[in-house]
Amino acid sequence: MLRLVKVITPDGQTIIGIQSGGLVYPTAFQRMADLFDLDPKELPRVQDAALSGQPLEEYRLMAPVESPSKVLCGGINYRSHKDENPKAVFPTRPSVFSKLPSSIVGPGHPIVLPSQDCQADYEVELALVIGRKVKGIARDEALKCVFGYTVLNDVSDRKMQFDLQHETLGKGVDTFCPIGPELILAQDISDPGQLHVRSYVNGEMRQDSSTSNMLFSIPELLEAISRYTTLLPGDVISTGTPAGVGLFRNPPVFLAPGDEVVVEVEEIGQLVNPVVAGW
Repeated sequence: MLRLVKVITPDGQTIIGIQSGGLVYPTAFQRMADLFDLDPKELPRVQDAALSGQPLEEYRLMAPVESPSKVLCGGINYRSHKDENPKAVFPTRPSVFSKLPSSIVGPGHPIVLPSQDCQADYEVELALVIGRKVKGIARDEALKCVFGYTVLNDVSDRKMQFDLQHETLGKGVDTFCPIGPELILAQDISDPGQLHVRSYVNGEMRQDSSTSNMLFSIPELLEAISRYTTLLPGDVISTGTPAGVGLFRNPPVFLAPGDEVVVEVEEIGQLVNPVVAGW
């Protein structure tokens, strides 16, 4: 399994590396996009050409994708998430919203709350990265346009999202889209529709489910999205979240300065981010 990471080296260079056994093996590539044009059969050779490994602690992990044209997320895509939301309508087709690309941060980067009345919430999601330009792809061909999979935390300001009806801003606050820690090649994920997903806040498990419980599969999402918009290499598609978000706890519990959020997806890893005050 090829575990790709984007890191800043001790001397300040940004490179793509391969993470294995707690070591990072630098490659000659500086951007994940540089790998998109390679034949999938050639990708394992990237590992063969990597330089000697150094401890992961010597590098600063970054989000594995850089400046996607779009970050699109599945809305109500788990029955459990619909059931916990009293206002949600059962979807008969995929629902999609966007997060602003400028909200992307990497592992360990703080989630910065913009104001004291911010109702920040967490959502664990399996995300995929598009590897080639595609429009109007059929679901039985859709997985061929996926370069790799990673973990995304769909952090949301619920007050802006619902009370003020500012979904784009509520989902797109700076630092509200942690992604990482690694990007796993699509060919190395056994079945993206059978992965365990969990989230934790300060060590307490909040969400616990499987992508097998998604209402709409990844091929269905890609078919529905690409019918209307062209997907470009590097675009990020996130697949929705299960029950357990803070908004629908009784009483609601939102993120606060000093919290630590962990979201994890089986076969990919844990994405960890602290929460800090921005005021």
